[in-house]
Amino acid sequence: MRIPLFRRALRFPLLVFIAGAAAAMSCARAPSPPPDEPAPRPVIVFVHGAWAGGWHYTKVEPLLEEAGFKVYRPTLTGLGERFHLAREDVGLSTHIEDIVNVLEFENLENVVLVGHSYGGMVISGVANRVPHRIRKLVYMDAIVPEDGESVMDLAGDAIVTMTEAGAGGAPPWQLVPLWVKPGKLPPVDVPQSLLTFTEPIVLDNPDANSIPAAYILTIEAGKDSDSFDFFADRARERQWEVVVMEGGHNPQWFQPEALVEVLVGVVGEETSLEGALTKPD
Repeated sequence: MRIPLFRRALRFPLLVFIAGAAAAMSCARAPSPPPDEPAPRPVIVFVHGAWAGGWHYTKVEPLLEEAGFKVYRPTLTGLGERFHLAREDVGLSTHIEDIVNVLEFENLENVVLVGHSYGGMVISGVANRVPHRIRKLVYMDAIVPEDGESVMDLAGDAIVTMTEAGAGGAPPWQLVPLWVKPGKLPPVDVPQSLLTFTEPIVLDNPDANSIPAAYILTIEAGKDSDSFDFFADRARERQWEVVVMEGGHNPQWFQPEALVEVLVGVVGEETSLEGALTKPD
Protein backbone atom coordinates (compact mmCIF):
# COMPACT_ATOMS: atom_id res chain seq x y z
CA MET A 1 0.00 0.00 0.00
CA ARG A 2 1.43 3.38 -0.96
CA ILE A 3 1.21 6.31 1.48
CA PRO A 4 0.32 9.61 -0.19
CA LEU A 5 3.17 12.11 -0.28
CA PHE A 6 1.50 14.70 1.97
CA ARG A 7 0.81 12.02 4.63
CA ARG A 8 4.45 10.93 4.58
CA ALA A 9 5.50 14.57 4.97
CA LEU A 10 3.33 14.91 8.08
CA ARG A 11 4.53 11.59 9.46
CA PHE A 12 8.26 12.56 9.54
CA PRO A 13 8.01 15.56 11.93
CA LEU A 14 5.66 13.53 14.14
CA LEU A 15 8.25 10.79 14.46
CA VAL A 16 10.94 13.35 15.26
CA PHE A 17 8.72 14.86 17.95
CA ILE A 18 7.98 11.47 19.51
CA ALA A 19 11.70 10.53 19.55
CA GLY A 20 12.65 13.86 21.11
CA ALA A 21 9.95 13.59 23.77
CA ALA A 22 11.05 10.06 24.63
CA ALA A 23 14.65 11.20 24.97
CA ALA A 24 13.64 14.08 27.19
CA MET A 25 11.57 11.78 29.44
CA SER A 26 14.49 9.36 29.63
CA CYS A 27 16.85 12.15 30.71
CA ALA A 28 14.33 13.35 33.26
CA ARG A 29 14.11 9.85 34.76
CA ALA A 30 17.91 9.36 34.86
CA PRO A 31 18.97 9.25 38.51
CA SER A 32 21.62 11.73 39.59
CA PRO A 33 24.64 10.29 41.40
CA PRO A 34 24.41 10.46 45.18
CA PRO A 35 26.27 13.48 46.58
CA ASP A 36 28.37 11.30 48.90
CA GLU A 37 29.58 8.93 46.16
CA PRO A 38 33.32 8.34 46.66
CA ALA A 39 35.75 9.77 44.14
CA PRO A 40 37.26 7.25 41.73
CA ARG A 41 40.50 5.67 42.85
CA PRO A 42 43.67 7.02 41.29
CA VAL A 43 45.11 5.33 38.23
CA ILE A 44 48.40 3.53 38.86
CA VAL A 45 50.92 3.61 36.02
CA PHE A 46 54.04 1.46 36.41
CA VAL A 47 57.29 2.37 34.68
CA HIS A 48 59.62 -0.60 34.68
CA GLY A 49 63.37 -0.63 35.15
CA ALA A 50 66.27 -1.12 32.76
CA TRP A 51 66.28 -4.14 30.43
CA ALA A 52 62.78 -5.04 31.60
CA GLY A 53 59.23 -4.52 30.29
CA GLY A 54 55.62 -4.10 31.33
CA TRP A 55 55.49 -7.88 31.79
CA HIS A 56 57.33 -7.39 35.11
CA TYR A 57 53.98 -6.32 36.63
CA THR A 58 51.76 -9.20 35.52
CA LYS A 59 51.54 -10.47 39.12
CA VAL A 60 50.85 -7.06 40.67
CA GLU A 61 48.22 -5.82 38.22
CA PRO A 62 45.37 -8.24 39.14
CA LEU A 63 45.91 -7.66 42.87
CA LEU A 64 45.58 -3.90 42.49
CA GLU A 65 42.61 -4.21 40.14
CA GLU A 66 40.88 -6.47 42.66
CA ALA A 67 41.40 -3.69 45.19
CA GLY A 68 39.66 -1.24 42.83
CA PHE A 69 42.55 0.44 41.03
CA LYS A 70 42.95 0.89 37.29
CA VAL A 71 46.45 -0.22 36.29
CA TYR A 72 48.61 0.54 33.27
CA ARG A 73 51.99 -1.16 32.73
CA PRO A 74 53.39 0.14 29.44
CA THR A 75 56.66 -1.09 27.96
CA LEU A 76 59.33 1.42 26.97
CA THR A 77 60.56 1.61 23.37
CA GLY A 78 63.13 -1.04 22.50
CA LEU A 79 62.41 -3.23 25.51
CA GLY A 80 60.15 -6.17 26.33
CA GLU A 81 57.65 -6.90 23.57
CA ARG A 82 58.86 -3.70 21.86
CA PHE A 83 62.41 -4.98 21.53
CA HIS A 84 62.01 -4.99 17.75
CA LEU A 85 61.94 -1.17 17.95
CA ALA A 86 65.41 -0.97 19.49
CA ARG A 87 67.61 1.64 17.81
CA GLU A 88 70.84 3.42 18.61
CA ASP A 89 69.04 6.76 18.96
CA VAL A 90 66.52 5.53 21.56
CA GLY A 91 67.40 7.51 24.67
CA LEU A 92 66.00 8.62 27.99
CA SER A 93 63.93 11.31 26.25
CA THR A 94 62.33 8.60 24.09
CA HIS A 95 61.22 6.71 27.18
CA ILE A 96 59.90 9.86 28.80
CA GLU A 97 57.90 10.52 25.63
CA ASP A 98 56.53 6.96 25.77
CA ILE A 99 54.93 7.54 29.16
CA VAL A 100 53.81 11.11 28.44
CA ASN A 101 51.97 9.76 25.41
CA VAL A 102 50.28 7.05 27.47
CA LEU A 103 48.96 9.67 29.89
CA GLU A 104 47.85 12.03 27.14
CA PHE A 105 46.37 9.59 24.61
CA GLU A 106 44.53 7.71 27.38
CA ASN A 107 43.61 11.09 28.91
CA LEU A 108 44.74 9.93 32.33
CA GLU A 109 44.52 12.21 35.34
CA ASN A 110 44.86 11.62 39.08
CA VAL A 111 47.77 9.33 38.23
CA VAL A 112 50.07 7.62 40.70
CA LEU A 113 53.25 7.17 38.69
CA VAL A 114 55.44 4.35 40.01
CA GLY A 115 59.00 4.13 38.72
CA HIS A 116 61.25 1.17 39.48
CA SER A 117 65.06 1.45 39.36
CA TYR A 118 65.89 3.14 36.01
CA GLY A 119 62.18 4.01 35.87
CA GLY A 120 62.87 6.72 38.45
CA MET A 121 64.65 8.69 35.73
CA VAL A 122 61.65 8.30 33.45
CA ILE A 123 58.96 9.33 35.92
CA SER A 124 61.02 12.37 36.91
CA GLY A 125 61.05 13.46 33.27
CA VAL A 126 57.34 12.75 32.86
CA ALA A 127 56.52 14.85 35.94
CA ASN A 128 58.52 17.69 34.40
CA ARG A 129 56.42 17.46 31.24
CA VAL A 130 52.86 16.88 32.50
CA PRO A 131 52.70 17.66 36.24
CA HIS A 132 48.97 18.44 36.03
CA ARG A 133 48.17 14.79 35.29
CA ILE A 134 50.03 13.34 38.26
CA ARG A 135 48.66 12.88 41.76
CA LYS A 136 51.75 11.29 43.29
CA LEU A 137 55.19 9.99 42.33
CA VAL A 138 56.42 6.74 43.85
CA TYR A 139 60.08 5.78 43.47
CA MET A 140 60.51 2.05 44.07
CA ASP A 141 64.17 1.24 44.69
CA ALA A 142 64.66 3.86 42.02
CA ILE A 143 67.05 6.54 40.86
CA VAL A 144 66.13 10.06 42.00
CA PRO A 145 67.92 12.49 39.65
CA GLU A 146 68.72 16.17 39.76
CA ASP A 147 68.55 18.34 36.65
CA GLY A 148 71.32 17.50 34.18
CA GLU A 149 72.24 14.11 35.64
CA SER A 150 72.31 10.83 33.73
CA VAL A 151 72.17 7.22 34.86
CA MET A 152 75.90 6.92 34.23
CA ASP A 153 76.50 9.96 36.44
CA LEU A 154 74.58 8.36 39.28
CA ALA A 155 75.11 4.61 38.91
CA GLY A 156 77.88 4.29 36.34
CA ASP A 157 80.10 2.03 38.44
CA ALA A 158 77.29 -0.49 38.93
CA ILE A 159 76.31 -0.38 35.25
CA VAL A 160 79.90 -1.02 34.15
CA THR A 161 80.39 -3.99 36.47
CA MET A 162 77.20 -5.83 35.51
CA THR A 163 76.98 -5.19 31.76
CA GLU A 164 78.96 -5.56 28.58
CA ALA A 165 78.33 -3.49 25.46
CA GLY A 166 77.65 -5.69 22.45
CA ALA A 167 77.82 -8.98 24.37
CA GLY A 168 76.33 -12.11 22.84
CA GLY A 169 76.24 -10.66 19.35
CA ALA A 170 74.29 -7.51 20.27
CA PRO A 171 75.37 -4.28 18.53
CA PRO A 172 77.96 -2.17 20.39
CA TRP A 173 75.38 0.52 21.22
CA GLN A 174 73.43 -1.89 23.43
CA LEU A 175 74.34 -2.67 27.03
CA VAL A 176 73.80 -6.34 27.83
CA PRO A 177 73.61 -7.35 31.52
CA LEU A 178 75.47 -10.49 32.52
CA TRP A 179 72.20 -12.38 33.12
CA VAL A 180 70.72 -11.55 29.70
CA LYS A 181 71.16 -13.99 26.83
CA PRO A 182 70.25 -12.31 23.51
CA GLY A 183 67.89 -14.47 21.49
CA LYS A 184 66.41 -16.31 24.47
CA LEU A 185 62.65 -16.70 24.38
CA PRO A 186 60.55 -14.27 26.49
CA PRO A 187 59.64 -13.28 29.06
CA VAL A 188 63.19 -12.17 29.74
CA ASP A 189 65.15 -8.97 30.16
CA VAL A 190 66.78 -7.71 26.97
CA PRO A 191 69.72 -5.48 25.94
CA GLN A 192 69.12 -1.73 26.20
CA SER A 193 70.36 1.28 24.27
CA LEU A 194 73.46 2.94 25.73
CA LEU A 195 71.92 6.37 25.10
CA THR A 196 69.24 5.74 27.73
CA PHE A 197 72.03 5.62 30.32
CA THR A 198 74.16 8.51 29.07
CA GLU A 199 71.52 11.12 28.14
CA PRO A 200 71.12 13.73 30.90
CA ILE A 201 67.67 14.50 32.21
CA VAL A 202 66.07 17.94 31.88
CA LEU A 203 64.13 19.06 34.97
CA ASP A 204 63.22 22.70 34.45
CA ASN A 205 59.52 22.88 35.35
CA PRO A 206 58.98 24.26 38.87
CA ASP A 207 55.38 22.99 38.88
CA ALA A 208 56.72 19.44 39.14
CA ASN A 209 58.26 20.24 42.51
CA SER A 210 54.83 20.49 44.13
CA ILE A 211 53.83 16.91 43.23
CA PRO A 212 53.74 14.73 46.39
CA ALA A 213 56.28 11.91 46.27
CA ALA A 214 57.31 8.84 48.23
CA TYR A 215 60.22 6.42 48.18
CA ILE A 216 60.08 2.65 48.73
CA LEU A 217 63.49 1.25 49.67
CA THR A 218 63.88 -2.52 49.58
CA ILE A 219 66.49 -4.06 51.86
CA GLU A 220 67.17 -7.78 51.83
CA ALA A 221 66.57 -9.74 55.02
CA GLY A 222 69.57 -9.72 57.34
CA LYS A 223 71.08 -6.58 55.81
CA ASP A 224 70.94 -3.02 57.09
CA SER A 225 71.84 -1.16 53.90
CA ASP A 226 71.16 -1.20 50.19
CA SER A 227 72.77 0.14 47.02
CA PHE A 228 69.84 2.55 46.65
CA ASP A 229 70.36 4.13 50.10
CA PHE A 230 71.81 7.22 48.40
CA PHE A 231 68.53 7.88 46.60
CA ALA A 232 66.44 7.18 49.69
CA ASP A 233 68.54 9.82 51.45
CA ARG A 234 67.81 12.25 48.62
CA ALA A 235 64.13 11.54 49.16
CA ARG A 236 64.45 12.28 52.86
CA GLU A 237 66.23 15.54 52.10
CA ARG A 238 63.24 16.50 49.96
CA GLN A 239 60.90 15.69 52.86
CA TRP A 240 59.32 12.76 51.02
CA GLU A 241 57.79 9.78 52.79
CA VAL A 242 60.31 6.91 52.84
CA VAL A 243 59.09 3.35 53.43
CA VAL A 244 61.57 0.55 54.01
CA MET A 245 60.38 -2.83 52.73
CA GLU A 246 62.16 -6.10 53.45
CA GLY A 247 62.96 -7.82 50.18
CA GLY A 248 65.05 -7.80 47.04
CA HIS A 249 65.28 -5.29 44.22
CA ASN A 250 62.33 -6.78 42.29
CA PRO A 251 59.43 -7.15 44.75
CA GLN A 252 56.94 -6.86 41.87
CA TRP A 253 58.13 -10.27 40.74
CA PHE A 254 59.04 -12.08 43.95
CA GLN A 255 56.80 -10.40 46.55
CA PRO A 256 53.76 -9.06 44.70
CA GLU A 257 51.34 -9.28 47.64
CA ALA A 258 53.69 -7.48 50.02
CA LEU A 259 54.40 -4.81 47.42
CA VAL A 260 50.71 -4.17 46.84
CA GLU A 261 50.16 -3.67 50.56
CA VAL A 262 53.00 -1.15 50.68
CA LEU A 263 51.80 0.65 47.54
CA VAL A 264 48.24 1.01 48.81
CA GLY A 265 49.60 2.46 52.04
CA VAL A 266 51.81 4.91 50.16
CA VAL A 267 48.98 5.95 47.85
CA GLY A 268 46.92 6.68 50.95
CA GLU A 269 43.72 5.00 49.83
CA GLU A 270 41.45 3.30 52.34
CA THR A 271 40.64 -0.08 50.85
CA SER A 272 40.27 -3.67 51.91
CA LEU A 273 42.97 -5.88 50.46
CA GLU A 274 41.78 -9.04 52.19
CA GLY A 275 40.02 -10.41 49.14
CA ALA A 276 42.71 -9.34 46.73
CA LEU A 277 45.53 -10.88 48.72
CA THR A 278 43.84 -14.11 49.76
CA LYS A 279 45.44 -16.99 47.92
CA PRO A 280 43.26 -19.94 46.88
CA ASP A 281 43.76 -23.14 48.86
